Amino acid sequence: MKDLINRERIPKHIAVIMDGNGRWAQQQGAKRIFGHRNAIKSVREVSEGCAELGVEFLTLYAFSTENWNRPRQEVNALMQLLIKTIRKEVPTLQKNNIRLATIGKIDSLPDGCQDSLREAIQETAQNDGMTLTLALSYSGRWEIINAVKALAHDIKDGKLEVENIDDKLFSNYLNTKSVPDPELMIRTSGEQRISNFLLWQLAYSELFFTDVLWPDFRKKHLHEALLAFQNRERRFGKTSAQVVEPISV
Repeated sequence: MKDLINRERIPKHIAVIMDGNGRWAQQQGAKRIFGHRNAIKSVREVSEGCAELGVEFLTLYAFSTENWNRPRQEVNALMQLLIKTIRKEVPTLQKNNIRLATIGKIDSLPDGCQDSLREAIQETAQNDGMTLTLALSYSGRWEIINAVKALAHDIKDGKLEVENIDDKLFSNYLNTKSVPDPELMIRTSGEQRISNFLLWQLAYSELFFTDVLWPDFRKKHLHEALLAFQNRERRFGKTSAQVVEPISV
């Protein structure tokens, strides 16, 4: 399947909602955290798979602001797993020339998580291949509200005129200001919604939903999503007749 992918039409940015860890664990007769532990291989496979194909940005929805409402025991276990995983995966990031970044309300994470993230980001800062962004304690509405607040402060301080606000300017107030919008968003587990993820950025993204639970997601499934993406006509409001060739953003 990989051989069928057109290397000239690889999306610059792919976003992934990693869903289904809990259901996968339940199918094994285990606790939900078992699914989260087994999801690490999927993260590694997809990160390596994207880097191999020349994807420039990969954003993974790792923990939403709503996830704080889950049982405390599960949240605590997730945070500990996050610390261990980040420290363990730095050599893999280095080997694949991947730079780590984060978006979200990072200061709401436990100190140990913040320290591990900061160290990993510093260690991989010189890598100039793909950028892997972890969305942690993140939600699209939270991000947009923060952007509006920042805009309002700049208007109040006389740094900005209301008349100058447009799509491009607003985008510069988002967490993703230095990253192009995703051309492709993948969600696993069969759920067909975007769950408060990159609400502004996904406006013109192609959405790919698969029934595969995240712990079972492998490079072959990534290739399937990419082939589906390449077989779609991206019109951005135009008619088919106006689209002479595929447009990328």
